[in-house]
Amino acid sequence: MPYVNVQIIKGATRHQKAKLVDEITASLVNILNKEPEHIHIVIQEIEEQNWGFGGRLTDDYRKNIEK
Repeated sequence: MPYVNVQIIKGATRHQKAKLVDEITASLVNILNKEPEHIHIVIQEIEEQNWGFGGRLTDDYRKNIEK
């Protein structure tokens, strides 16, 4: 029973999340020969202020890019 946890910055549409679930499921079926009904996928949306990289919070990074 594969369990996949996908963490993304908040803001994806429902359509985008559905496509993620569909394509991740298809990959696990094709590569690992798993049954789709046994695959669990959780999407966690994280606020920009709670995600950091390169020594900065994502919301600060994006503010500097937009300038």
